[in-house]
Amino acid sequence: MRIEEIKKAGLWPESKKTTTQKGIKELEDAGYNLFYIGKNADLYSCEEDEAKILLVRSDRSSVFDIPLNLEIENKGIVQTQISNFGASFANKQGIKTAILSEKIDENISVSPRCQLMKLCKPLEASIDGEVVQFELIFRNYLTGSLYKALQEGNDPYGLNLPNDLKEWHKFETPIFTPTTKGIKDIPLNSKKVREVFPEIIEKLEKLFLEFTKFASDRGIVVVDTKFEVFVDEDKEWLLGDEILTPESSRFIPKIDFDNGSFISMDKQILRNFGKENKWIEKSKELKAGEKLEVNVPQEIKDKILNAYKEILEKLSK
Repeated sequence: MRIEEIKKAGLWPESKKTTTQKGIKELEDAGYNLFYIGKNADLYSCEEDEAKILLVRSDRSSVFDIPLNLEIENKGIVQTQISNFGASFANKQGIKTAILSEKIDENISVSPRCQLMKLCKPLEASIDGEVVQFELIFRNYLTGSLYKALQEGNDPYGLNLPNDLKEWHKFETPIFTPTTKGIKDIPLNSKKVREVFPEIIEKLEKLFLEFTKFASDRGIVVVDTKFEVFVDEDKEWLLGDEILTPESSRFIPKIDFDNGSFISMDKQILRNFGKENKWIEKSKELKAGEKLEVNVPQEIKDKILNAYKEILEKLSK
């Protein structure tokens, strides 16, 4: 399905600008046409009439939604493998995903970076009179923005949590903290979202519990995870491409967690480096389409890539 047909079918948001650039020659020659360049991955249309696209993960890296001139060699390949694993895990729990089992020709050199995916619309519903899209988040531990909110006496999700809970408090059962999906994620009332999607939330909660135990048995603490739900042409719900991956979840080695070290095995390593080097402040001077020029030591790059590899190795064993 070409990008013109994708737009006509209402399967591509007007807010996302497409590109007329040519993509990787091997893919273009095979009938896949680049139409969107993301921060870390690119999308290609397919020749078939079926509503599907080809996602190609690059080695590009970004944090704080800042486009960087940074690439970490082979990161895209490992990320794709973790994404495939997450989709498989969800499938085994009876939950459909947008990732198709169909693969592209293995003779194409970039095939390890590629996933054929169903084209779907984001799940939408009216909450308090406003139609919104969702990020459905489950947490095992109290940390981050929620901990800060409690410290300030706020209750952004209507959970009625005690405000004297310590950071890294372990919840007996995961708490559900949904937000809107957009430029700025806005907290939503947990109970109201559950009432709108009771079956979806129940199944995702079960998936999160199963995965938490699975990962723990393999030496990984799952702090939290975010699910993005879509709707296909048959109006059935399914999950997107980042399912139980370091892009959607926070993973910490159990041995580190037990020793009181809470640095997650993902881009947190790069975030910490970026904070030290004031990337957010520097990015304010960027013009549209520009990338922030950064100098990241090979040691940091290796540490990030090795963390992704460790996740894949532990989850796959």
